[in-house]
Amino acid sequence: MADETAPGSTGQTGRDQYLLAQVREAFGRVVYSHKTREKQADICFTKHRRQQGVLVALTAISSGTFLVAVVGLFGNPVLASLTTSSIALLVTWMSLGARTFKFADESDAHRVVATQLWGVRESYISLISDLMSGGNSHEQARTRRDELQEATSAAYADAPRTTAKAYTRAQKGLKHNEEMTFTPREIDLFLPEALRLNPGEVRP
Repeated sequence: MADETAPGSTGQTGRDQYLLAQVREAFGRVVYSHKTREKQADICFTKHRRQQGVLVALTAISSGTFLVAVVGLFGNPVLASLTTSSIALLVTWMSLGARTFKFADESDAHRVVATQLWGVRESYISLISDLMSGGNSHEQARTRRDELQEATSAAYADAPRTTAKAYTRAQKGLKHNEEMTFTPREIDLFLPEALRLNPGEVRP
């Protein structure tokens, strides 16, 4: 007699345990990828803000009137000229850097990928629910799995690379800060009373 709890057995619930395990693994990878993309987008946007802040500050400082007023206090025209040239060089360097390192565009690109992965993530949750409840036939579930794998590959097709820093932040957010999870009570707070599992336990 076959062991209905053994891996791969469909058992009384009609589940394909191998398929469920694979889908759960794919879901986990998508969750991490989605969160990493969000963190990478935040990192790139922070770099963009700093880049623009420095550029604006240097542009303001490079104003001839400002430098003459400040450096002229020392009565040294050579020093004023040298300072003006140095600041102008820094402004040029920062402007070229802003054109080369387009952190704003990179941030937007990561957010686009994160948005696509969010849809895939939610679809995986639905597929896992269907697999566990027996709502789909094995053939339907496999077809849906293949579709989600293709959607994930499409999201990665032109995606920029992420960094170890972004992955570390994503790992911290998911494991320690529970950024993607909710308690049953928190979910009840989001829902109308008629849809709550424990309406009596929720207080305003």
